[in-house]
Amino acid sequence: MRDASHLPDPFRHAPFRVRDALARHVPAGRLRRRDLESPVHGVRTRAGSATSRIDAIAVVLRIDQHFSHTSAAVIWGAPLPSAVREGPLHVTSTSDTAMRRNGVVGHRSAAPDVRQRGGKRVSAPAQAWFECAGILDLVDLVVLGDHFVGRSGLSTVDELANAIRPGARASRAARAALALVRVGAESAMETRFRLAVVHAGFAEPQLNIDVLDEAGVFLGRVDMAWPEYRIALEYDGDHHREQETFRHDQRRRNGFEVNGWLVIHVTAADAARPAVMFERLRQAFVLRAGGTRRNLDAERALLADSDRRV
Repeated sequence: MRDASHLPDPFRHAPFRVRDALARHVPAGRLRRRDLESPVHGVRTRAGSATSRIDAIAVVLRIDQHFSHTSAAVIWGAPLPSAVREGPLHVTSTSDTAMRRNGVVGHRSAAPDVRQRGGKRVSAPAQAWFECAGILDLVDLVVLGDHFVGRSGLSTVDELANAIRPGARASRAARAALALVRVGAESAMETRFRLAVVHAGFAEPQLNIDVLDEAGVFLGRVDMAWPEYRIALEYDGDHHREQETFRHDQRRRNGFEVNGWLVIHVTAADAARPAVMFERLRQAFVLRAGGTRRNLDAERALLADSDRRV
């Protein structure tokens, strides 16, 4: 049996439309062989190629259609809950005819802001963020906004604000999320912990600041901090368990401790059960409320307890 590599050049390594292959005189029987699969109706790709649904649908988009909403956010590389990523795709049309396909939600928009990303037509980041306001909950929408205005550099807070369409059904949710979006968060988990801490009643922390000792020597960069109290909150992902990273973290912790910083370490488990994290932060603020360093034994015990939980 001849495999997909013997198809004409345009069809060997990427998804293609059945009608385009037929127009190039590829026999219909050839398109039904087992070395090809159909990720969506009317499209073929090489079997086992793990073609994404977005790549497959991109093949059949009309010139007036583009990816939007959560599909656009995925293409922009934004963090989304797995259930959303695996949910239906979203395609917006500027004509009166919306896309109607299984697994696709079709939308219509008269004047969308459309960009190019990876060869695909896609809603601009700020517009995609507002489109997601009708799909995501408040926290996930803030996570998305933090990503767009953060290190990705894909948007600004002003652009997110300008994307909110007055009177639209999702405008209230978008405005509520926008009030919580901050520049500086460098991961979805950092955003989630920041929102949890503020919701619990703690003062809003500064994000990803450089910490220096009294001589101006760089000690490290912390995820969240209350510099006036010398308190920091650090999210430790799985990479912190690697041996070399662990050694670096230990040296870093020593530098913070001898310079009077209380650093509370949290992991993904604390996001689901934050009560212990809140108690550690409460204790840290109580210890520092007077602005002194008299309770060194208590502070070191708090640090040791936090480190044992990492």
